Amino acid sequence: MDSMLLSLNINPKSSNPPPLSQGLLPRYNLNKSKNLLLLNKPFSPKPRTSINCSSVSSLTPQLDKSPAQTLVFEEEKEEGKEEEEPLCEIWKEIQGCNDWEGLLDPMNSHLRNEIIRYGEFAQACYDSFDFDPHSRYCGTCKYQGAHFFEKLDMANCGYEISRYLYATSNINLPNFFQKAKMSSVWSTHANWMGYVAVTTDEEEVKRLGRRDIAIAWRGTVTYLEWISDLKDILHPANFGDDPTIKIETGFYDLYTKKEDACKYCSYSAREQVLAEIKRLTDYYRGEEISITITGHSLGAALAILSAYDIAEMRLNIVRDDECLTNKIPITVYSFAGPRVGNLKFKERCDELGVKVLRVINVQDKVPNVPGIIANEKFQFQKYVEDAMSFPWSYAHVGVELALDHTHSPFLKPTNDMGCAHNLEAHLHLVDGYHGKGRRFCLVNKRDIALVNKCCDFLKSEYGVPPCWRQDENKGMVRNSDGRWVLPERPRLEAHPPDTAHHLEQVLKIARSNNDG
Repeated sequence: MDSMLLSLNINPKSSNPPPLSQGLLPRYNLNKSKNLLLLNKPFSPKPRTSINCSSVSSLTPQLDKSPAQTLVFEEEKEEGKEEEEPLCEIWKEIQGCNDWEGLLDPMNSHLRNEIIRYGEFAQACYDSFDFDPHSRYCGTCKYQGAHFFEKLDMANCGYEISRYLYATSNINLPNFFQKAKMSSVWSTHANWMGYVAVTTDEEEVKRLGRRDIAIAWRGTVTYLEWISDLKDILHPANFGDDPTIKIETGFYDLYTKKEDACKYCSYSAREQVLAEIKRLTDYYRGEEISITITGHSLGAALAILSAYDIAEMRLNIVRDDECLTNKIPITVYSFAGPRVGNLKFKERCDELGVKVLRVINVQDKVPNVPGIIANEKFQFQKYVEDAMSFPWSYAHVGVELALDHTHSPFLKPTNDMGCAHNLEAHLHLVDGYHGKGRRFCLVNKRDIALVNKCCDFLKSEYGVPPCWRQDENKGMVRNSDGRWVLPERPRLEAHPPDTAHHLEQVLKIARSNNDG
């Protein structure tokens, strides 16, 4: 535990909570008021094409006259389908309290909707990230937190950004981080890694049956070269007292390293997450709360790692106003994620009650690494890991939902591994999945054009160009002089000023756990 305390290195003088930020990206108003106004803006324009599941393989799209020439497919009503209980009554089962037993085959409609919903939170990390190496803002989020969901046509999602997450790029994952090719940049050390959000719309709280704290981690869209950076070397997690619990070194460094010279990385990604979870659980003390973490690709690894950390640090164990102890459920919706740690790590996640649903495409190679030699499929893994201290033993955590893109009649055959790994393709597969051996049929009115947002995966007859999502004129605007320029962006706040205070509270919990 001492090593864990050292890794959470903060200024001991910052013991009192400072006032809320007055900067350009202030502490967002997380009021409990029921009078919160949210923009009533749909996720995307949705012209519709009707589809019958029995003829899905011979579908010919019929576009209507809407200006947005995209395709969406209507849900076919299933005959004899029983009325389902509302989500608010079964949310704990949907969040995995019973390890999704009986909900995956056949696929429960609430679960399908929730998987897609959290997948869209992960996709928002890509859609808002500046990948352009010719931009001085490369590596950061394009939008202010207060307008994040509005800019992504998600203003009606019922959540507000609580804080952004950053990580230092000065670690041995060079193919993951995005850096500008310009001399004047927003930060020479940092990359934006995702966000923490919380349900603030009371109607959404009522629908969900609880107030949800969501963490979304950025991964990689189709750029898979970062896989070659993984050294398969295991590093002790040092989040608890058991040194045999280990995680892949690259993931560990990304999550725990910081850069004192950079204001965005003065706290590690780990410290940022733990401090914010502590703040929010204190703020909403006495309410029904859930913690849901999502991510794709490398972001999925960070999602599982941070879920384990929150549970190991006992931040999900809270006391209500009557001093009764409650355990906040922690759920991970992982998409196309690699293995994170060894068998001991997997077993400890199970002991702590961390629930992980891993959505994978069986044609994707990323979920097979690291741990090609010794993994959860190897009969003698426990013996090899315990008796021989085998240094390359990895195990997946949680329940697997295995999908296959060859089952979708909308997708073309391809040898492009980036397509098989693509997050939008995974969400498309979830939308059409009903269970093993059941025919593929889209039921969630999810536009198939989204699949080609950043890849070339749809069959050509659907008329959707590949990699179609881009900023208009790459963000260039014409100024009053008639010249085209890249406008200045408001400066993002690095860390809320109360971060040190809440991190100190985390340390107090860690010390009390250690003494106990």
